[in-house]
Amino acid sequence: MEPVTEASKQPNVDVPADSTPTENESKDTPKQEDTPVKDQAQGTAGTTTASNDPSSSTGETKQQEAPARKEKIVVYYTDPDLMELKKASAEITYTEEKDKYAKAFKALQESSNEQLIPLWSDKITLNGVQFENGALTLDVNKPAEANLGSGGEMFALEALHKTFFQFDEVESLELLVDGKQVETLMGHVELEHPMTRNAQ
Repeated sequence: MEPVTEASKQPNVDVPADSTPTENESKDTPKQEDTPVKDQAQGTAGTTTASNDPSSSTGETKQQEAPARKEKIVVYYTDPDLMELKKASAEITYTEEKDKYAKAFKALQESSNEQLIPLWSDKITLNGVQFENGALTLDVNKPAEANLGSGGEMFALEALHKTFFQFDEVESLELLVDGKQVETLMGHVELEHPMTRNAQ
């Protein structure tokens, strides 16, 4: 009986006739297999090092993020007939102190109650907010279609005044239109520069 050798075992493997490698192809095969193995090892090592780096940008971002704060505030709207101011509560969420004022302004523009009509149109955009030493400045952009009549303008300013002076730290409120002081917001009521807590 002839001894079983590796050469005698190979014919038992089903290999299509067309795929049988030539002598030159067999010699090249190990070189082609070595390259992806090395690349894969290098890629894995690079990924592991980046994820374990404590000074990565992702880690720094997480450390710098301030916890979100929630606060219930009072917001003022009007009725569907524009006859009087209506007081309601709203919950705002913010991370930085100045964001609180931007969220409060946004609350003046939104209402889910059909009986509470915002006096500040959502077409009015907030260009910027500044707060320093008790002085709050709101800079807005107001298109003509956001204008109200004299009664509506008076209510809008009163709603703004009552909403922002509920914050004890706010001592004065300056309202600018595109970075400038204006005599009147909508053409009817004289605008104070700045508004003060006891003005209304």
